[in-house]
Amino acid sequence: MGVLKIINAIIEKRAPGIPPSYTEAHVLMALENIGSHGSIGRQRLSRILDIGEGATRTMVKRLSLEGLIKVSRGGITLTRKGENLLSELRKKISGEIKVPKSSITVGCSNTAILVRNAASAVKRGIEQRDAAIKIGALGATTLVFDGSKLIIPSVEEEKFMRDPIHEILISKLKPKNGDVIIIGSAEDDHSASLGAKTAALELLKILERNENS
Repeated sequence: MGVLKIINAIIEKRAPGIPPSYTEAHVLMALENIGSHGSIGRQRLSRILDIGEGATRTMVKRLSLEGLIKVSRGGITLTRKGENLLSELRKKISGEIKVPKSSITVGCSNTAILVRNAASAVKRGIEQRDAAIKIGALGATTLVFDGSKLIIPSVEEEKFMRDPIHEILISKLKPKNGDVIIIGSAEDDHSASLGAKTAALELLKILERNENS
Protein backbone atom coordinates (compact mmCIF):
# COMPACT_ATOMS: atom_id res chain seq x y z
CA MET A 1 0.00 0.00 0.00
CA GLY A 2 1.31 3.45 -0.91
CA VAL A 3 2.23 6.08 1.66
CA LEU A 4 -0.79 8.29 0.90
CA LYS A 5 -3.18 5.33 1.04
CA ILE A 6 -1.84 4.30 4.43
CA ILE A 7 -2.30 7.82 5.80
CA ASN A 8 -5.80 7.96 4.33
CA ALA A 9 -6.63 4.67 6.05
CA ILE A 10 -5.88 6.33 9.39
CA ILE A 11 -8.43 9.12 8.80
CA GLU A 12 -11.21 7.41 6.85
CA LYS A 13 -14.67 6.96 8.33
CA ARG A 14 -15.43 3.46 9.48
CA ALA A 15 -19.03 2.42 10.00
CA PRO A 16 -20.66 2.66 12.40
CA GLY A 17 -19.60 6.01 13.82
CA ILE A 18 -18.60 9.49 12.80
CA PRO A 19 -15.45 10.45 10.87
CA PRO A 20 -12.35 11.18 12.98
CA SER A 21 -11.87 14.85 13.90
CA TYR A 22 -8.21 14.77 12.86
CA THR A 23 -6.78 15.03 9.36
CA GLU A 24 -3.97 13.61 7.23
CA ALA A 25 -1.79 16.53 8.32
CA HIS A 26 -2.34 15.56 11.96
CA VAL A 27 -1.25 12.00 11.14
CA LEU A 28 1.92 13.30 9.49
CA MET A 29 2.57 15.59 12.46
CA ALA A 30 2.04 12.66 14.84
CA LEU A 31 4.50 10.42 12.99
CA GLU A 32 7.09 13.21 12.92
CA ASN A 33 6.78 13.87 16.65
CA ILE A 34 6.80 10.21 17.65
CA GLY A 35 9.89 9.74 15.50
CA SER A 36 11.71 12.80 16.82
CA HIS A 37 10.94 12.09 20.48
CA GLY A 38 11.68 8.39 20.24
CA SER A 39 8.91 7.72 22.72
CA ILE A 40 6.01 9.96 23.61
CA GLY A 41 2.97 9.75 25.89
CA ARG A 42 -0.54 9.95 24.51
CA GLN A 43 -1.47 13.05 26.51
CA ARG A 44 1.61 14.91 25.32
CA LEU A 45 0.89 13.87 21.73
CA SER A 46 -2.66 15.16 22.15
CA ARG A 47 -1.35 18.55 23.29
CA ILE A 48 1.14 18.77 20.42
CA LEU A 49 -1.51 17.91 17.83
CA ASP A 50 -4.05 20.17 19.55
CA ILE A 51 -6.82 17.57 19.25
CA GLY A 52 -8.90 15.98 21.97
CA GLU A 53 -7.79 12.92 23.88
CA GLY A 54 -10.61 10.89 22.31
CA ALA A 55 -9.42 11.76 18.81
CA THR A 56 -5.85 10.98 19.84
CA ARG A 57 -6.91 7.58 21.17
CA THR A 58 -8.62 6.82 17.86
CA MET A 59 -5.55 7.86 15.87
CA VAL A 60 -3.19 5.87 18.09
CA LYS A 61 -5.42 2.80 17.79
CA ARG A 62 -5.47 3.05 14.00
CA LEU A 63 -1.73 3.72 13.75
CA SER A 64 -1.22 0.61 15.86
CA LEU A 65 -3.59 -1.48 13.72
CA GLU A 66 -1.63 -0.42 10.63
CA GLY A 67 1.54 -1.60 12.37
CA LEU A 68 3.12 1.86 12.38
CA ILE A 69 3.49 2.30 16.14
CA LYS A 70 3.90 0.28 19.29
CA VAL A 71 2.15 1.36 22.49
CA SER A 72 3.60 0.36 25.86
CA ARG A 73 3.72 1.66 29.41
CA GLY A 74 6.81 3.58 28.39
CA GLY A 75 4.97 5.48 25.66
CA ILE A 76 4.32 5.39 21.92
CA THR A 77 7.18 4.48 19.59
CA LEU A 78 7.49 3.90 15.87
CA THR A 79 7.80 0.34 14.62
CA ARG A 80 10.16 -0.53 11.79
CA LYS A 81 7.20 -0.15 9.41
CA GLY A 82 6.46 3.27 10.90
CA GLU A 83 10.08 4.33 10.55
CA ASN A 84 10.07 3.18 6.91
CA LEU A 85 6.85 5.08 6.21
CA LEU A 86 8.26 8.25 7.74
CA SER A 87 11.44 7.76 5.73
CA GLU A 88 9.39 7.45 2.52
CA LEU A 89 7.51 10.62 3.40
CA ARG A 90 10.80 12.41 4.02
CA LYS A 91 11.87 11.53 0.47
CA LYS A 92 8.84 13.47 -0.74
CA ILE A 93 8.30 16.19 1.90
CA SER A 94 11.04 17.96 3.86
CA GLY A 95 10.95 18.96 7.48
CA GLU A 96 9.44 22.38 8.07
CA ILE A 97 11.07 25.72 8.77
CA LYS A 98 9.64 28.92 10.19
CA VAL A 99 9.94 31.96 7.94
CA PRO A 100 9.23 35.65 8.57
CA LYS A 101 6.22 37.55 7.36
CA SER A 102 6.82 38.87 3.85
CA SER A 103 5.23 40.26 0.73
CA ILE A 104 4.08 36.77 -0.32
CA THR A 105 2.63 35.53 2.99
CA VAL A 106 -0.81 36.23 4.41
CA GLY A 107 -0.33 35.65 8.13
CA CYS A 108 1.93 36.57 11.01
CA SER A 109 3.02 32.92 11.47
CA ASN A 110 4.50 31.17 8.46
CA THR A 111 5.82 27.64 7.94
CA ALA A 112 7.61 26.47 4.78
CA ILE A 113 7.91 22.90 3.48
CA LEU A 114 9.68 21.57 0.39
CA VAL A 115 7.95 18.99 -1.83
CA ARG A 116 10.43 17.22 -4.08
CA ASN A 117 9.93 16.87 -7.86
CA ALA A 118 6.35 18.12 -7.72
CA ALA A 119 6.48 21.11 -10.09
CA SER A 120 4.50 19.27 -12.76
CA ALA A 121 1.49 19.10 -10.39
CA VAL A 122 1.35 22.86 -9.79
CA LYS A 123 -1.12 24.96 -11.74
CA ARG A 124 -1.80 28.28 -10.02
CA GLY A 125 -1.40 27.10 -6.44
CA ILE A 126 -5.13 27.49 -5.78
CA GLU A 127 -5.58 23.85 -4.77
CA GLN A 128 -2.86 24.16 -2.12
CA ARG A 129 -4.26 27.48 -0.87
CA ASP A 130 -7.77 26.08 -0.54
CA ALA A 131 -6.52 22.95 1.24
CA ALA A 132 -4.67 25.09 3.79
CA ILE A 133 -7.70 27.31 4.39
CA LYS A 134 -9.90 24.25 4.92
CA ILE A 135 -7.63 23.07 7.75
CA GLY A 136 -7.87 26.44 9.51
CA ALA A 137 -4.89 28.33 8.09
CA LEU A 138 -5.22 31.71 6.40
CA GLY A 139 -3.76 30.37 3.18
CA ALA A 140 -0.75 28.87 1.44
CA THR A 141 1.76 30.21 -1.07
CA THR A 142 3.14 27.80 -3.67
CA LEU A 143 6.54 28.41 -5.26
CA VAL A 144 8.30 26.42 -7.99
CA PHE A 145 12.11 26.29 -8.26
CA ASP A 146 13.34 26.47 -11.85
CA GLY A 147 16.97 25.70 -11.06
CA SER A 148 18.01 29.26 -10.30
CA LYS A 149 15.07 31.05 -8.71
CA LEU A 150 11.67 30.54 -7.13
CA ILE A 151 8.61 31.36 -9.20
CA ILE A 152 5.11 32.07 -7.92
CA PRO A 153 2.21 31.75 -10.37
CA SER A 154 0.60 35.15 -11.09
CA VAL A 155 3.09 37.14 -8.98
CA GLU A 156 5.41 39.79 -10.38
CA GLU A 157 8.80 38.07 -10.48
CA GLU A 158 11.09 41.06 -9.92
CA LYS A 159 9.18 42.21 -6.84
CA PHE A 160 9.42 38.79 -5.22
CA MET A 161 13.10 38.38 -6.11
CA ARG A 162 13.89 41.49 -4.06
CA ASP A 163 12.13 40.14 -0.98
CA PRO A 164 14.60 38.68 1.59
CA ILE A 165 12.40 35.58 1.95
CA HIS A 166 13.52 34.43 -1.53
CA GLU A 167 17.09 33.89 -0.35
CA ILE A 168 15.94 32.49 3.02
CA LEU A 169 13.89 29.78 1.35
CA ILE A 170 16.63 28.79 -1.08
CA SER A 171 19.42 28.76 1.50
CA LYS A 172 17.49 26.82 4.16
CA LEU A 173 15.44 24.36 2.09
CA LYS A 174 17.99 23.98 -0.74
CA PRO A 175 15.52 23.20 -3.54
CA LYS A 176 16.55 21.51 -6.76
CA ASN A 177 15.11 22.06 -10.22
CA GLY A 178 11.47 20.96 -10.24
CA ASP A 179 11.01 21.12 -6.47
CA VAL A 180 8.13 23.04 -4.90
CA ILE A 181 8.09 25.08 -1.71
CA ILE A 182 4.80 25.68 0.09
CA ILE A 183 4.39 28.30 2.81
CA GLY A 184 1.45 27.83 5.15
CA SER A 185 0.30 31.08 6.74
CA ALA A 186 -1.85 31.48 9.84
CA GLU A 187 -2.33 33.44 13.04
CA ASP A 188 -0.34 30.87 15.05
CA ASP A 189 2.53 28.45 14.44
CA HIS A 190 0.43 25.29 14.86
CA SER A 191 -2.14 26.28 12.24
CA ALA A 192 0.62 27.45 9.88
CA SER A 193 2.32 24.06 10.20
CA LEU A 194 -0.94 22.18 9.59
CA GLY A 195 -1.68 24.40 6.61
CA ALA A 196 1.72 23.74 5.04
CA LYS A 197 1.46 19.99 5.65
CA THR A 198 -2.09 19.81 4.30
CA ALA A 199 -1.14 21.74 1.17
CA ALA A 200 1.94 19.54 0.64
CA LEU A 201 -0.11 16.36 0.94
CA GLU A 202 -2.70 17.80 -1.46
CA LEU A 203 0.08 18.43 -3.97
CA LEU A 204 1.31 14.85 -3.61
CA LYS A 205 -2.21 13.59 -4.30
CA ILE A 206 -2.39 15.63 -7.50
CA LEU A 207 1.05 14.37 -8.54
CA GLU A 208 0.03 10.76 -7.91
CA ARG A 209 -3.21 11.16 -9.88
CA ASN A 210 -1.31 12.69 -12.79
CA GLU A 211 1.23 9.86 -12.76
CA ASN A 212 -1.51 7.21 -12.71
CA SER A 213 -3.66 8.81 -15.42
